[in-house]
This record gives sequence, C-alpha cells and structure tokens, in this order.
Amino acid sequence: MKKFLAEFIGTFWLVFGGCGSAVFAAAFPELGIGFLGVSLAFGLTVLTMAYAIGHISGCHLNPAVTIGLWVGRRFPLKEVVPYIISQLLGAILGATLIYIIASGHGNFEMGSFAANGYGAHSPGGYDLTAALVAEIVLTFGFVLIILGATHEKAPKVMSGLVIGLALTLIHLISIPITNTSVNPARSTSQALFVGDWALSQLWLFWVAPIAGAVLAGAVCRFLAAEKTKK
Repeated sequence: MKKFLAEFIGTFWLVFGGCGSAVFAAAFPELGIGFLGVSLAFGLTVLTMAYAIGHISGCHLNPAVTIGLWVGRRFPLKEVVPYIISQLLGAILGATLIYIIASGHGNFEMGSFAANGYGAHSPGGYDLTAALVAEIVLTFGFVLIILGATHEKAPKVMSGLVIGLALTLIHLISIPITNTSVNPARSTSQALFVGDWALSQLWLFWVAPIAGAVLAGAVCRFLAAEKTKK
C-alpha cells in the first residue's frame, strides 16, 4: 500500500505542478513562463518526486512507464493494475485542485485546461498522424531513458536528474504538437474536466504512449539478451 500511495502522491504532484504551470502561469500577462517554463515545470515535478518517493515506488507516475518497465522485465505484472489505478486517482486529484483554484478567478474560462489534442486542438495545428507519431516516438525515448538510467549499473544518484531532464526535453519538442502527453494519466485527468473534444481524442493519448513504452521495453529486453549472450 505504501508503494501505491507514493504513486498517487507523485502523480498528483506531476499534474498539479506541470498542468498547473500551464493553466496558471504560462500566459500570465507580461510575465508568463511560456512553453519553456511549462517544460521545466514538468521536468521538475519528476525530478523532485524521484528523490522523494523513488526509493518507495520507483516513481513511475505514468501508466506507460509502468507498462514499459513490465515489458522490460523490470516490474512485476501483479502490480501493474494497482499502480495504474493509483496514478489515475492522483492525476485526477491534481486536476481537481487546479480546477478549484482556477475557477476562483473572476475571468476563468475552461478553454483547453492543459488537455492534449490534435487537429484543431493541437497548439500548432498538427493532425492525427503527426500527433500519433510524436507521442509514440517520444514515449519510446522517455521509457528507454528510464530503463537505462535506473539500470543496476547506472549511477543511482543521477537517475532522477536524467529522467527529469528527459521529460523537459520531450515537452520542449512536443508542446506545439499535442500539448505533450507521453502519460495517459496526465491526459485523462485534464480530459475529464474539458469533456467534449478532449474525451473524444483521449484514445490517442493512451494508445500512442503505451505503444511507445512497449517498444522501449522490448528493445531493452533485446539489448540485455544480446549482452548476456555475448
């Protein structure tokens, strides 16, 4: 239960910190943090939680990461579903608190609410194919980095920093494309509040990250097997 609670807290922090920065601070008049600030915010949420709860749950904070680690034989199947449920609940709590705070502003309008989208709902107008490819490739890279950074032979003290920087880089690349998901829990939490188009497009932000994560886990297993064989 401690591991599940840690994932709940960690995913809450990722959504509240990352999506909260997009809702509250990205476009603040004259002082807004913009895409760069939001990218850093997401990276910092993972970085800080890696050192806060990494020793308890591994700090997945993401259903795609959990599935990728299982495919890579670094995580037990029996804990996959409880982890994903914990992540979803934590993400929804984060989105709920963002909504409560944001709605306290006199001029609050729901807008995109940091939801992920493609086509008309992509920040840069990118279509479904572009969004699908970007999310698969970027999640593949993210999970592969996590698998490498947390390997038993990798320097443990640096893993949180490396993973946090990787997520920052991913956001710098893809906020204009999809508003950056690579995380089905993060996408679900925002879509539940936006409804309508966000829910109808949510499938992509489950399918693409999981596909990328499965590919990363499979590649990691292949590389490990080749190394063992030699």
